[in-house]
Amino acid sequence: MEIERKFLLKRIPDNLEEYPHDELSQAYVCTSPVIRVRKKNEDYILTIKSGGMLAREEIEMPISAQTFEHLKGKRDGMIITKTRYKIPEEHGYTIELDLFHDVYEGFCMAEVEFESEEAAHAFLPPDWFGTDVTYDSRFHNSTLCANSAEDVAAFMSGLPGM
Repeated sequence: MEIERKFLLKRIPDNLEEYPHDELSQAYVCTSPVIRVRKKNEDYILTIKSGGMLAREEIEMPISAQTFEHLKGKRDGMIITKTRYKIPEEHGYTIELDLFHDVYEGFCMAEVEFESEEAAHAFLPPDWFGTDVTYDSRFHNSTLCANSAEDVAAFMSGLPGM
């Protein structure tokens, strides 16, 4: 079970280069249910997610580079690329800060995973977090991948600070 909250950001923390990070490239073979293939640095992962917003079932399994390339060619929509920074949070959580690239260049979002829904609801975000978009499906990567160039432009222009 994946339990996570998603946030837009008021600002990006200083010294991001001090934190570990991954380069991600992901494509969605299907968006309902979510079937995603991801290249994470030099690893390849197939992910299946159930419906839901705060909590949903998630299954991940390693795949080969060849399988990734084959399934990437069967994708719905565009490929999402981003750099994910892993920032420790004062209460023991890890903030996953995503800086998007390509058509979403300039967009960033943070996610925090929790062990329970109660912990997720009790979480007090740091002051550099902005709007909580956990329950807004527009901010699911599976939705972002389906946007047209015009949709992306409208999405980006409607974000605070963009």
